[in-house]
Amino acid sequence: MALLPLRGTAQDDPTQRPSPPAKAGCTFADGKKITVDYSSPRMRGRKIFDGLVPYGEVWRAGANEATTFVVNTNVIVNGKPIPAGSYTLFTLPNRDKWQLIVSKQTGEWGIPYPGEQYDFGRVEMKVTKLTAPVRNFLIAFDKNADRCTMRLDWETTRASVDISEKK
Repeated sequence: MALLPLRGTAQDDPTQRPSPPAKAGCTFADGKKITVDYSSPRMRGRKIFDGLVPYGEVWRAGANEATTFVVNTNVIVNGKPIPAGSYTLFTLPNRDKWQLIVSKQTGEWGIPYPGEQYDFGRVEMKVTKLTAPVRNFLIAFDKNADRCTMRLDWETTRASVDISEKK
């Protein structure tokens, strides 16, 4: 008797994963865009920062496949010029200061971090405390005049960075 592989498992359907896929984006006044695709892990009663996500270690900013950052225009991320293209995002969280890592390595699973030799750049992120816990990891954008502020919210932490179109 032959054994056949099972079809239709939760891992086959990304929407049924414990950390489902999510998308965030921002559009500049001229129609150019930023798009981020990521997986959104859940707290599920766990301590997140300085627990599941250790301080001082590179984190994939999500779960499952690597978090992608695609820009169809040249941008400036907190002072760092980033040319139009596809990248992978990682973070280096600490209690009161974070770095956003923009990696040139794309198409990989979210871990392991491919290494500094693939970093396009690192920029400081602003860290603030949220008044209420965010149970599902969230990447979102706030549009402000000529820039987009990307924010990463989870547990009671918000890490954010300003992104503007390079003129």
